[in-house]
Amino acid sequence: MSHARSRPPSGTLRQLLARIQPAAAAPAAASLAFMMLAPAAALAQPPAAAETTLATVQVEDTADPMTVNNGYQATETRVGKTRQDPHDVPQAITTLTNQLMEEQQVGSLREALRNVSGLTFNAAEGGRAGDNMMLRGFYTFGDMYLDGIRDTAQYNRETFNLEQVDVLRGSASMLFGRGQAGGVINLVSKTPKRADAYKLTGSVGTDGYTEATADLNKRIGQDAAVRVNLMKRDEDSWRENPVTGAQPEVDRGGVAVSLALGMQTDNAFILSHQFTRNRDIPDYGFSFDNATRRPNSNFSPDTFWGIDANFDDSDVNISTATWTHRFSPTSELRTTVRYGDYERSYWARTPNATTPPNAIGLIGTNAGPTRSMDYETVTVQSDYNTRFRALDMKHELVAGIEYLHEDSHRSGLRNLGGTTVGNPPLFQPYVENTTGAVNFTGDSYAIYVQDTVEFMPFWKATLGARRDELNADYSSATSPSLEYGEWSYRAALSWQPNDSAHYYLGYSDSFSPTADLYQLTVTPQPPETSQVVELGAKWMFFDGDLAFRTALYRATKHWERNTDLESTASILTRKRRTDGLEFELAGRITPSWEVFAGVALMDAEILDTAENIHATTGVITKGNLGYIGQRPRNTPEYTFNLWSTYKLGGGWKIGGGVEVKGDRYGYNPSGTGAIPTLPGGTAFHPNTAPSYDRWDAMVAYDQKDWGVRLNVRNVFDEVYYDAIYDNGPFTVPGTNRAFILTGELKF
Repeated sequence: MSHARSRPPSGTLRQLLARIQPAAAAPAAASLAFMMLAPAAALAQPPAAAETTLATVQVEDTADPMTVNNGYQATETRVGKTRQDPHDVPQAITTLTNQLMEEQQVGSLREALRNVSGLTFNAAEGGRAGDNMMLRGFYTFGDMYLDGIRDTAQYNRETFNLEQVDVLRGSASMLFGRGQAGGVINLVSKTPKRADAYKLTGSVGTDGYTEATADLNKRIGQDAAVRVNLMKRDEDSWRENPVTGAQPEVDRGGVAVSLALGMQTDNAFILSHQFTRNRDIPDYGFSFDNATRRPNSNFSPDTFWGIDANFDDSDVNISTATWTHRFSPTSELRTTVRYGDYERSYWARTPNATTPPNAIGLIGTNAGPTRSMDYETVTVQSDYNTRFRALDMKHELVAGIEYLHEDSHRSGLRNLGGTTVGNPPLFQPYVENTTGAVNFTGDSYAIYVQDTVEFMPFWKATLGARRDELNADYSSATSPSLEYGEWSYRAALSWQPNDSAHYYLGYSDSFSPTADLYQLTVTPQPPETSQVVELGAKWMFFDGDLAFRTALYRATKHWERNTDLESTASILTRKRRTDGLEFELAGRITPSWEVFAGVALMDAEILDTAENIHATTGVITKGNLGYIGQRPRNTPEYTFNLWSTYKLGGGWKIGGGVEVKGDRYGYNPSGTGAIPTLPGGTAFHPNTAPSYDRWDAMVAYDQKDWGVRLNVRNVFDEVYYDAIYDNGPFTVPGTNRAFILTGELKF
């Protein structure tokens, strides 16, 4: 099994280690321990005639995997297909630890990801509802993973069962298969531990906020344990429909159960099931003004266009079995089998630039978008890793195979009502239209191998390759069947002159096929491809308590799709690029002062647009020339995030932070101020969400068995817009000032 690098111990751990003497020095250690413990008066007496030798006491234990994070600093990750210290990975990684998420009182994954620099949020539309983010200016909706297994279904993820969130930046197809240039977001589930631990939390807050969670771990044998995590959360909103008083709502619950057998043995098994249930009223936000291309000033920002009859319902069931077989301390085989069933149905109401909200959720004859989805997956993944010496060089080999079966069905919903006030529209969850359904089935196969070789002291070279094959079919007669094979590569050169410094130069690529994730192109086009070159450095300060990293990168993407299967499936860009510089800090500056911060500077540009083929004449023309030279959608020039806490003593802790984002474009190819189609046309004038800074604060009082915490979100009650529809006319306001009071019981 591959282990993390030996990091200098933290301050608390150093104190503990100082009290423990090696067993090999038993006589000396016993004498020293006796002298330290004996009363001063006894030491003053002459030695006894007979000398007593104390028995040697040897204490051994192994830290539970994925529970050894040092506050805000991650010390272990599996995002590279093997257990590693993030400091040793020759690629930029951001990890959100459980402590960071708990102190900020985040419930949804979306709220947690505010701590990731260079990440922005898309508003939910175009068939991509649910968690939908941009990283380094590129989509991530095809790059969501749960414990290393592809999890791209469209739903809203919660954090109650998460140990940490790993964000591997840059292309990662060699490790994970098809994906984008921005990076991979991998959620790490809580697993059973070898010690009993129980924690209950309850929260209340403004705008109808209530949440209750339970984290219950019970050891049931020498090497077995069970862990249960529960969650129930409800929220209203500061926004409402002025006619009916309807508000966006969050009504979510979840249960996660996991059983571990053979823990810390040569054959370890983890069986788990997670169920989450959402019953929300969705918020599609606020329209842009067609003239100013800024958020609409004709309505108050607290205006909500939805009605009580709108809904966003989902039921997610994920069952997983993992077997880890250890051949030796340096070699293991890890096999995972998963079945996922994701059912989702929604009816939302989009805003309008000129028409105010009404009582029936109808503008003209448009009752808003509807969707019903049922997505099932079966995944088998097996990874082998080993460390050995060959040709007088150290090797760290990782190899694996993967199979994924996808079966997806989606359609619009049937209107059971009408289109007038007397006979208003009515949709019900999962009551589908009889026409227009789309089915997708696919089988993916992959094999990969990667070797990291220490070819001379302090120098390592990493080289990996992966082959993916996909056979897929859509039900539509105009949709092509898809058969393809693609190679992906990863390479890096690392110099680690000591345990505290790591300098690297890396290359990685990625691909996404033409019909994957509903990005169908009726006229066949090449797959999306991306290449990322990254120069980075990672340092450890204060005996390993504080991690600092920086990365300079260039990400280039070809043939990017900008619409989905239900739209015209056009191509926005033939080539675009993001040049970026990142800085990140995580850990302890002093035993009392912790910090997590990140800066991302992005210079993004559309370099070329694709040709359009006329449907009847076959004439090829260059389309959307006005995009060339412009900044891509939802890619700010800068982002900044900071969260810091300080222990005052006596159990008190204070903290606070800020999230900053520059302005972001939401391209709209129609209406006043549209992007020109020819050089010299109308001025470039896209919809723009303005820059913002949101400040949060916290004060907590913590004791051994209980604690209480007050969180304040958006301390200065600023109106800001944190999500943008990437190809349409609306944006979504963030929270107003909100207070959340949380109590904890630990036993």
